[in-house]
Amino acid sequence: MLSGQALHKGSAVVALMFLCLTAATPSAARESRPPLGLQLYCLQHKGACSNAAATSILASAELVSLLKSVNRRVNSAIQPRSDGGADSWSANASAGDCEDYVMAKRQHLIAKGVPAGALHIAYTTTRSGEGHAILVVQTDAGRLVLDNLVSEVKSLDASGYRVQRMSSGGLLQWVSQN
Repeated sequence: MLSGQALHKGSAVVALMFLCLTAATPSAARESRPPLGLQLYCLQHKGACSNAAATSILASAELVSLLKSVNRRVNSAIQPRSDGGADSWSANASAGDCEDYVMAKRQHLIAKGVPAGALHIAYTTTRSGEGHAILVVQTDAGRLVLDNLVSEVKSLDASGYRVQRMSSGGLLQWVSQN
């Protein structure tokens, strides 16, 4: 049996090897990898990150009302705070950055019966050029965006965002949108 210290060193070696392999990978391939913070989140929360077949959901008035409610509730419940470069992801944060808002909204929507396969995390940039994560809900009428920077739920086209990469078929499968 490994001691706690040996196990910690072993984990550090595995993480270092992963980072080295990631750094050596061509940039086009890296773009389709999930963010490192999400990978670490999924190691701790396997059930929340299991593969889900991509699907769309009926864009009913009830769904839109639910999306608006969850977007407002989570936006007001989490205080904005930078990770300080740590890229830490949480679905239960009381303070955090855009990824924490996305994970909390995703968790609330799944609990309310929205299929996980209709919920996608997308990376884009703000008008000021800062990297930003949003939650995209795939409906039969198009993609709707939940964003911590605005209280309204908008179509992706009306949001002003151009998605760079997005989760697809589960949180650990990503595709470049370029």
